[in-house]
Amino acid sequence: MSFLRHTLIRSSLGRLKSYPSLTTSRVDIVCSINQARQYASKNKGNNREKRDKEKERAFSPLEEAGRKAFKHATATDDLIPGSQRILAGEEYGKAEGKMQAIVEKYRKEVASLETRAVGRVTPDMLHPVRVMLPHNQGADGKGVRLDELATVGVKEGTSLLITVFEEHTLKLVEQAVYDANIPGLVPQRVDARTIKIPIPKPTVEARLALYTTAQRHAEDARVHLRKQHQASVKKGAYKKHAPELEEFQQLTDKHVSQVDKILAEFKKSTGAK
Repeated sequence: MSFLRHTLIRSSLGRLKSYPSLTTSRVDIVCSINQARQYASKNKGNNREKRDKEKERAFSPLEEAGRKAFKHATATDDLIPGSQRILAGEEYGKAEGKMQAIVEKYRKEVASLETRAVGRVTPDMLHPVRVMLPHNQGADGKGVRLDELATVGVKEGTSLLITVFEEHTLKLVEQAVYDANIPGLVPQRVDARTIKIPIPKPTVEARLALYTTAQRHAEDARVHLRKQHQASVKKGAYKKHAPELEEFQQLTDKHVSQVDKILAEFKKSTGAK
């Protein structure tokens, strides 16, 4: 027995002498203290070892569920019925993305025409304008955007006002507005840096002209869609009656029908016949 334990026992027994009514013997106290101490010392190491092992083996309910889900995970493609799977693969995805871009471009063109058809005057009306500079033909070779050379504002809700950043570009900007072939827009030079474009109120003839322009853009979009179809099929090198060919045809028909729908809605809004 250590000195500290011996001291504690003696102290406890000394305090008990002050209470004669207590009948607990000194032997009982010593035995109970020794038993408690022996129980703690005997199992302390074993309990800690047991807890450590259980901690290593145990998983939280969430972790266990995750492990089971991962073990029995199913690939996304396996969830798609065989009749709905795309056989053309990666080339199909590329073609779909390019066709969507063609349709979106046409949608924006028609939105600009519709703005004019209802009589709203906005700078977006000059979005088709591309300026050909002597030493800068733009990234696509079709010229640079107008907003790179000038600011476009609305005056009194009836006119567009173009103010170029540099005087020597005024003539080029003026020519670009003519070349854009936007029906009803005639640029008028105000000074060395400013061009005014009066926007006439849309008449029946003007709305018809806008619809004709939308028809022309629609046909261009269809041609680009068919060219993309041919390029994708050629790149895939599919056999003559391969099922992939039918997939590409359905993809092209889908986007052509979207172009037709946009044109039909524009025709309805303009009242064209």
